[in-house]
Amino acid sequence: MLLDIQHLNAGLEDGKQILNDLNLTINAGETHVLMGPNGAGKSSLGNTLLGNPVYKITGGKIFFKDTDITEESTDKRAKMGMFMSFQAPLEVSGISLETFIRSALQQKTGERVKLFQFQKELKACMELLNMNPDYAKRDLNVGFSGGERKKSEILQLLMLKPDFAILDETDSGLDVDAVRVVSKGIEEYQKRTNGSLLIITHNAKILEDLKIDHTHILVKGHIVHTGDGSLVEDINANGFEKYI
Repeated sequence: MLLDIQHLNAGLEDGKQILNDLNLTINAGETHVLMGPNGAGKSSLGNTLLGNPVYKITGGKIFFKDTDITEESTDKRAKMGMFMSFQAPLEVSGISLETFIRSALQQKTGERVKLFQFQKELKACMELLNMNPDYAKRDLNVGFSGGERKKSEILQLLMLKPDFAILDETDSGLDVDAVRVVSKGIEEYQKRTNGSLLIITHNAKILEDLKIDHTHILVKGHIVHTGDGSLVEDINANGFEKYI
């Protein structure tokens, strides 16, 4: 067991409740898909798991690697091996993509990163994602297109090799070719690590080449149904109505 969420209740600082008695267990190496109608609380769950201070836990527990992280800060969760890619990655001026990833690696491992080996691996991962190598020297996401920002997130995933990654609608706003490349990057992460994934998405295209262990449907902050990968096809064909 890698992640164990027990009776989680959480909401915004203004008191609005979003997650309601949510239970979820993710084992090492598993890939879970989270789907649901707009406003169901999918992104809120991702942010709560990573410790975003905008969200306040009002009940329940979160265990990661058998450690209670319910009250832990975001940086401590990240150092333990948690990662999240965002729907709309922010621009960060003054730090290059390469420096950002190298710094994150050093923070995670506590060891100095060997520059030659790091740059060699970075180049290989960028080639896999069809990224122009010049982007490594550019400020993080500054002037990047939507597709390049999403590739930048998957590049971080491949380089950091987290034990658990939350991918929050990484495919949103991407054309068919970009979705295929991003999916290839996620598939490569599955091959290279025994890490677990929680993929939040509305688009089955990104899931076509991935091994899906479990699919969950979230409605009003509560998981109402769980199935295997075939559940994605059922949702695409018939929608969420019968589960709501």
